[in-house]
Amino acid sequence: MKPVWVVDDDRSIRWVLEKALGREGIAFSSFASAQEALEALKGEAPQVLVSDIRMPGASGIELLRAVKQQHPAVPVIIMTAYSDLDSAVAAFHGGAYEYLAKPFDVDQAVALIRRALEESLREQAALEPAAGSPEILGQAPAMQEVFRAIGRLSQSNATVLITGESGTGKELVAQALHRHGARAAKPFVAINTAAMPRDLLESELFGHERGAFTGAQQLRRGRFEQAEGGTLFLDEIGDMPAELQTRLLRVLSDGTYYRVGGHVPLRADVRVIAATHQDLEQRVREGAFREDLFHRLNVIRLRMPPLRERAEDIPLLARHFLAHSAAQLGTEAKRLSDDVLAHLARFAFPGNVRQLQNLCHWLTVMAPGQVIGLADLPLEIRGEAAPAPANWRAALEQEVERRLARGASGMLDELTREFERALIRKALAHTGGRRIEAAALLGMGRNTITRKIQELGIDSEGGA
Repeated sequence: MKPVWVVDDDRSIRWVLEKALGREGIAFSSFASAQEALEALKGEAPQVLVSDIRMPGASGIELLRAVKQQHPAVPVIIMTAYSDLDSAVAAFHGGAYEYLAKPFDVDQAVALIRRALEESLREQAALEPAAGSPEILGQAPAMQEVFRAIGRLSQSNATVLITGESGTGKELVAQALHRHGARAAKPFVAINTAAMPRDLLESELFGHERGAFTGAQQLRRGRFEQAEGGTLFLDEIGDMPAELQTRLLRVLSDGTYYRVGGHVPLRADVRVIAATHQDLEQRVREGAFREDLFHRLNVIRLRMPPLRERAEDIPLLARHFLAHSAAQLGTEAKRLSDDVLAHLARFAFPGNVRQLQNLCHWLTVMAPGQVIGLADLPLEIRGEAAPAPANWRAALEQEVERRLARGASGMLDELTREFERALIRKALAHTGGRRIEAAALLGMGRNTITRKIQELGIDSEGGA
């Protein structure tokens, strides 16, 4: 993490913030003028900038503009006197993250700087360049088809829909399309729409204005803005809520969008690549996914094969993952015996490449010898039967363990939906399809059970 810069001509203010940041273990650099900071900016950028607004020579507003021009993702906190409201407004127009009114409470100032640091690190993670991303490995004919498609599509700006089971490497394909394309010098930004809470996803995608909702204390750039000129990867697009499907369709149709709470349209110069493990045509038939959005996304479709269709790639992938795990742990890379390789070639790998990667890391840590034999494999890979669960809670825990073993993510929403679906189906079967009685048995209202039946795609018959 880069240091926080404190810029103020008042030595006592610098001293107070230096001591406070030092106690919190936050790295910092101090400058007595905006000009000093501007000179330092030629060599590096801060993680967060805290600057006074009025100083001899260049002002804090001028410093703010320079930082935002060169490093737009750096949060800038402007310190200002209570009487200097016009300058504070000018700071926000210039893109300031927040202002700090003097005299300020030191603890509140540190809390504000911490929030800005978190925001900065979040954006930095989203904007990590794809250049360091691993290349896709594979020699199987199915993977050669994928490589040829990437080559044909790399110089195109066409929207691509990547399909395939969880763990097949869909994001790696999206990164490769970006890395080998005309937008490679611009950001690659990824977001998993299934892993993001529904009420935060809109703000995460499109950003929000200061005061747009409770807790929106400053303007926030969304993923579309972060990916400007580059590529936006929308993973698990099939789980996107209906209201956001409408907003996304509008962006794909006319290239404009609004921040949450905003009134000024923003242009989106972004290549969109989407991915899903679901059958989107079926989701369209069920009414869970907009047909017009599906056609907008499905301009070019690229299918990632599951690992069981490319079993000949398992030795190559395993060597790569074992070497990678060994490098991480600072040990010598282990190798798989012929018996293990033959066994893995027959294994179904429901979690696909991600499950193989997790297995190789587990073996690097847990296997006692340098050559891994069949006895070193975990039980679920060896195929030995696990004891039957004694009750439904144990069955649930076992299912969670199975999913974790194959590298699954976003389980909470999926398992909650399955749990609710099972409850409602059984209650409706018990009441002969009478929803009011089923709702009473489950402890929910009539409107709630009706909404749940629609959301969960439960096809129940019978009156209410």
